[in-house]
Amino acid sequence: MTASSRPDWLAIGVFAVTSVALSWLVALPLWLRGQGLADPFLGLVAAAMMFTPSLGVVAALLVQRRTRGRRGARAVLRELGMWPLRPAVRTVWTCVAVIIAAPLLVAIGLAIVGALGLATFDLVGFSGFQRTLEETVPAGTPLPPVGLLVAVQLATIPIGAVINAPFAFGEELGWRGFLLPALRPLGVWPALVVSGAFWGFWHAPLILLGYNFLEPNAFGVLLMIVGCILFGILIGWTRLRTASVWPAVFAHGAFNASAGLGALVVAADSATPSPVVAGPLGVVMWGVFAVGIAVLVLSGQFRADRLDARLGPDPVRVDAPSGTPST
Repeated sequence: MTASSRPDWLAIGVFAVTSVALSWLVALPLWLRGQGLADPFLGLVAAAMMFTPSLGVVAALLVQRRTRGRRGARAVLRELGMWPLRPAVRTVWTCVAVIIAAPLLVAIGLAIVGALGLATFDLVGFSGFQRTLEETVPAGTPLPPVGLLVAVQLATIPIGAVINAPFAFGEELGWRGFLLPALRPLGVWPALVVSGAFWGFWHAPLILLGYNFLEPNAFGVLLMIVGCILFGILIGWTRLRTASVWPAVFAHGAFNASAGLGALVVAADSATPSPVVAGPLGVVMWGVFAVGIAVLVLSGQFRADRLDARLGPDPVRVDAPSGTPST
């Protein structure tokens, strides 16, 4: 690895410290109020946290401006994968594909949960969802057919992906826009794993309150790190393939929009499985992500000639005859 191909550790460090420090600062009211997951401001705080990685990118760019000199807006946008969209067709269709793929992955995970007997699903009467609706409105309130409501919910997942996109962008500009390309000189797989691990660790202010896994401890943070590494490899591949951050943004948004699918199809009398095993980033989904990664690897999608050479300011060469990125 030559000096010119080494990661910019100063900028990476500034990004890491800034994004984590700001995430704790934004989440601090939840800790001070002491209501944990019952806090009515939880959703607002979680949404605000999603923009802290972007602020970390701003801090890193300011550092790079001092160390690398002034760069034009076009160069910065290109390095962050925001613009231009080249090739545009590949980028747009990848965005469409991930919006479809994210709910399919969640649905596959739910099917496995059902097959393992961890939960019972009602795909006809949607009795669990029906009960939830009845409990949220005054007794006797007429409700539309529950099947229609479920169909509407499923049909609006792509819309949810678009609605979630600004919040997902707040994170993805950091993880896949800046950090993954910044780590790319280490090699493709180290960059994917480290950026995914940091993504998971960044969630600690909420995970330590019991968010996602109901494990408010180091074990919960570790679970989040593993889940984010595996999912991060999948959406990180879209960044490597297209040199654009937008497919990762829409994949993240679509996954968040799909995370509640289980609540639509669970039976009213079903046991409640542990989110550690059956949650959107639980152990079952780890297996689903792992199979998805294996399919990409076995189909040659991580071959050097399939990855975009324009990724980042100092990308790893992608013309190695062995098919392995050279450093």
